[in-house]
Amino acid sequence: MDLGLTGKVAMVASASKGLGYGVARVLAGEGAFVSIASRSPDGVADAAARIAREAGTQTLATPVDVQNGDQLTAWRDRTVEKFGGVDLLFVNTGGPPAGTALSFDDAAWQAAFELLVLSAVRMVRLTVPSMQARGGGAIVLSTSSAVKEPIPNLALSNVIRASVAAMSKTLANELAADGIRVNHLLPGRIDTDRVRHLDAIKSRNAGQPVEEIRAAFEKSVPLGRYGDPLEFGHAAAFLLSDAARYITGASLQVDGGLIRSVM
Repeated sequence: MDLGLTGKVAMVASASKGLGYGVARVLAGEGAFVSIASRSPDGVADAAARIAREAGTQTLATPVDVQNGDQLTAWRDRTVEKFGGVDLLFVNTGGPPAGTALSFDDAAWQAAFELLVLSAVRMVRLTVPSMQARGGGAIVLSTSSAVKEPIPNLALSNVIRASVAAMSKTLANELAADGIRVNHLLPGRIDTDRVRHLDAIKSRNAGQPVEEIRAAFEKSVPLGRYGDPLEFGHAAAFLLSDAARYITGASLQVDGGLIRSVM
């Protein structure tokens, strides 16, 4: 299937590794020009060079803290300057600290809001004018399986990511007339540094080897394993592509069957 991504310009946040890298790598492999951002200058530069070498397409690396509005603006400006505009946006951030709802003070809740919600609002607000000028575009926001099934000891993520899911649906309705589609991806247990870190926390709290923790989680996944970031990347690339041109306002689970709910 031709996804129609050749020559498209994609901005991918938090893409030096993990889910963001998986998305950027697949998009580049489909012929898109990818502009990636990450807090680590060395990490994002290395990731961009690796993607360009493996996919044979142009890339751009920009060090960005997604909680910094000025840095997000500079990333958008550099992307437009190099590639002429923006067609696709993948909204992605790191996760907030683990813990129970009542263990966090006001500052922690505010920081989680700024990390997950405000950064997403800013990224969309910054890129939509270019998409409108180019006749349309596509946006995918990444959250977590926690949106449908709260995860123990991840209260900040459970609560705040649900707001991002609601924003995705709201934006889909508001931007459809401009030919801009907005969809939402829910990763389950994908084999990333973040998930390995959470496994290590559970290992310490439970007093069990981390290998046993992972094995138990894998048994809870109907497909019997953790996902690969590139598998997640393929799902994102589909939703961002012309192959999904009649899909907007959707939430797609990439979880190996982990979420048990019907809807």
